[in-house]
Amino acid sequence: MALAREIRRSAGALLLAALAAAPAVAQAGQRTAKPVLHGRHWVAITGKPLAATAGAAMFHKGGNAVDAACAMLAATSTMWDVLSWGGETQALIYNPRTGKVIGINALGVAPTGATPAFFRARNMPYPPAHGPLSAVTPGTPGGLLVMLAEYGKLSLADVLAPAIQMADGYPIEAQTANSIERNKERIRQWRYSRSVMLPHAGEAREAPRAGEIFRQPELAATLRKLVEAEQTALRQGRSRREAIQAAYDRFYRGDIARELVRGTQEEGGLITLQDLDRWRVRIEEPVSTGYKGIQVYKLTHWTQGPAMLQALNILENFDLKSMGYNSPRYIHTLYQAMNLAFADRDFYYGDPAFPPEEPIRGLLSKEYARQRSRLFNPERNDPRIGPGDPYPFQGGRNPFTRELREWNTRRPVGDSISAPPRASLPFTESFYLGTTAIQTADAEGWVVSVTPSGGWVPAVIAGRTGVGLSQRMQSFVLNPAEGPFNVVQPGKQPRVTLTPSMALKDGKPYLSFAVQGGDSQDQNLLQYFLNVVEWGMNAQEAAEAPNINSFQLRSSFGGHESRPGRILLAENTPPEVRAQLQRMGYELTFEKITSGPINGIFFDRAHGTFWGGSSIHGEDYGIAW
Repeated sequence: MALAREIRRSAGALLLAALAAAPAVAQAGQRTAKPVLHGRHWVAITGKPLAATAGAAMFHKGGNAVDAACAMLAATSTMWDVLSWGGETQALIYNPRTGKVIGINALGVAPTGATPAFFRARNMPYPPAHGPLSAVTPGTPGGLLVMLAEYGKLSLADVLAPAIQMADGYPIEAQTANSIERNKERIRQWRYSRSVMLPHAGEAREAPRAGEIFRQPELAATLRKLVEAEQTALRQGRSRREAIQAAYDRFYRGDIARELVRGTQEEGGLITLQDLDRWRVRIEEPVSTGYKGIQVYKLTHWTQGPAMLQALNILENFDLKSMGYNSPRYIHTLYQAMNLAFADRDFYYGDPAFPPEEPIRGLLSKEYARQRSRLFNPERNDPRIGPGDPYPFQGGRNPFTRELREWNTRRPVGDSISAPPRASLPFTESFYLGTTAIQTADAEGWVVSVTPSGGWVPAVIAGRTGVGLSQRMQSFVLNPAEGPFNVVQPGKQPRVTLTPSMALKDGKPYLSFAVQGGDSQDQNLLQYFLNVVEWGMNAQEAAEAPNINSFQLRSSFGGHESRPGRILLAENTPPEVRAQLQRMGYELTFEKITSGPINGIFFDRAHGTFWGGSSIHGEDYGIAW
């Protein structure tokens, strides 16, 4: 018997070695569907071709990468590129004057009255996925205005000009037009949404048709009011920064705010004037970790971003190159590292402005990562991997030991965690919800990575502002047992999936990258980074390369489900890799394209140029010069 077991082990080792040596599904130097972008002066990449053009226009006006990013943010919000003006904006900015990476937190907060008791009284296991009660306060207008005032060069009038032209009317593309048509039953519920989005009400197709001029006169009026506030302040002799602040005040405290609140409450929402007045954009210091001489930056634990840093810390304990690209052993190692990191995300991440303080120092410690890496089972997936205890690694004591113990003992395997999937929001759809990505860089050294989101179709439009409200409230939980740091509370930010990324080498920009796709974002970005750093791919090759996705984490949307062992693979995954993963306990699913649209910029220090990449999923597009 012992001899037989040894023979089986040897055969398994030989199989893994053979698979590791097999040709990779994607390799550095392979032909890509899109060409890599090359630029010397600037680069602009985002979710829609017209929006990339808006960024290019800012560079032609003499603006920097921040001006371009703000114009692209305004354009994508106006085009409903899986977000709208009432959503949220998260950004990392490299400031060449200081050599520092800056974090922009423009995520809205739960409004007055948004408590666990409020939602339980309406028989809701979580805040809803759609409608007026899913809205946090708008963050994108504030985020854009603060970034522009603090780090840009151009006027608000310059930066909003493309978006205003688009709001007056632009030829809508098929992707958004068809999304409106698919969601028209829900859109009909909301007075101001249907008046904007269903111009052919009563016809077989009520949404705009691809190529049709899509007009948003009320949004155009709102954007013109912001410019009017800026220009009036400038005529009064106020500084550029003060003039942009006047636009901020008009949105959050003036006539725009009053109409936004009136329209939201008319539809049954909770946002008040006090909520808008109290909310602030936060300029923050991001968190980071080192990986093979490269410093990787993420926004802190109000996003899921540190989960990628945790995964990198764990993966440092393994020789990835020896495994072979996308071999069963490599895929298994990535999956287990992500499971460990995301289990911590699900339990420990939340709004740092609310006590108790999240243990981010312990979570990002290399010693904690080494402890976590020892939990790996090299032979099979572990469906019961749960959060660890990082407090000893920062000299503290865990305030939630009971919840942690219950989390790690009560979790069902292969089932939803606490609520069945909602019929209106299938599990896979909820997993990849929302977002676009914006990447800009210029020859002066400014670099911007943005992952804005919220207010996707179908969204409630708030009165006559033309502003589509966020749906981010659904990322909260009501029960501390499901995430003690992320329980809904008025004034609190939900923990979001939105996660711009930046990496420096020798103190200079090395890589700037972001992706859309809900809970898959930091999984895709982890692999994009490794594709460049470990496997030598360029920015475009890495964007088009196949990804794996784990569904073992708890979804941030809908019914907050988990599917332990479920894995997404590319359709062209070889049969022998599939068979080995099945033997390791995985439930395999397949897609032709296995990530959201990844956008990235690589900084070629040897030649002083930019390499840009934009994946073939969706309509993301880049321009460089």
